[in-house]
Amino acid sequence: MINNTDYVGTLFDNSESNPSKITLAFTMAGVALKKGHSASVILMVDAVHLALPNALAKVDIGAPFEPAGELLEAFIEKGGQVLVCSACMKHNGIGESAIDKRFTVISGDDVVELLMNAKGSLQLN
Repeated sequence: MINNTDYVGTLFDNSESNPSKITLAFTMAGVALKKGHSASVILMVDAVHLALPNALAKVDIGAPFEPAGELLEAFIEKGGQVLVCSACMKHNGIGESAIDKRFTVISGDDVVELLMNAKGSLQLN
């Protein structure tokens, strides 16, 4: 089950296509949590590849940003939720059993629900 959150970041790129967008997505989601808001990051399109375990381990664009893997861990530890588009997973040949167990698979209906109930959102496409 998903929880509606104040902030929703939507990410469309993978680590090969744009590591800067990945870093920014988790940086901004972490800022939302630090400011006392609830936060989600949705992985869609090619970003579903980031749902695989350790996919962010080598994503580091350098200062002043922290490595993406560290940003992800801090985000989850502080209560952030990472959500993965089921149709995008299917399109990219990724089975639910292959993704990080801390992430939740969602439908297109869930994406719309999250966005419509958020106080703010950021789409990185």
